[in-house]
Amino acid sequence: MTTTTSSHPQALAVLLDALERSRERLGRALADVTAEQAGARPVDALAPRIDSLAWLVWHTAREIDLQVSDLAGQEALWTSRYARLLDLPLPDDTEDWRHSPEESARVRVSDLAPLIEYLDAAYALARDYIGSLDPATLNEVIDRSWDPPVTRAARLVSIIDDAAQHSGQAVWARRLLGLEG
Repeated sequence: MTTTTSSHPQALAVLLDALERSRERLGRALADVTAEQAGARPVDALAPRIDSLAWLVWHTAREIDLQVSDLAGQEALWTSRYARLLDLPLPDDTEDWRHSPEESARVRVSDLAPLIEYLDAAYALARDYIGSLDPATLNEVIDRSWDPPVTRAARLVSIIDDAAQHSGQAVWARRLLGLEG
C-alpha cells in the first residue's frame, strides 16, 4: 500500500527536518573557513569540476531561493537583494546549474558574511513556505511540463535533495582543501 503525503500528518515535519540537515552540514563545512579558502577550487588542476565552497553555498542558496520563491509566487531573494549585495560578475539570470568551471570560478567573495546571510535567507524562505502549507496541498500538481506531472511534494523533495547533495559536496570540498571536519 502506498501512503500519499497528504494523508501523512508528519509530512511537513519530515520535509523541514530534511531541509535543516543540509543547512547544518553547510554550517559545518564553512566553520572557520576564510573567504580565500571558500573561493578556492580544491583540486583545480586535476578536477576543475569540483566546485569551491563559495560556489556550492551560493548555488544551494539560489536553487532553494529561485524554486521556493516561484512556488510562493514572490520575487526571488537573489534579484530583490542579494545580487546587489554579493555583486558577483555573473548575470542575475545565470543558469548556475550549467556553469562551466570558468563561470563557477567567478563566485568569489571577500567576506563570507553576505554569502552566509543569503544562504540563511534562502533556508528561512523554504522553512516559512513549508510551514505555511496545508499537508493536503502537497499532492497538487504544480508543473505539467514533466511526465509524470510534478506535485508540490515532489518539487520540495527535489529542492531538499539538491541541497543535501551540495552540502555533502561542501564537506568533501572542505576536506580536499586539507581542513578538518
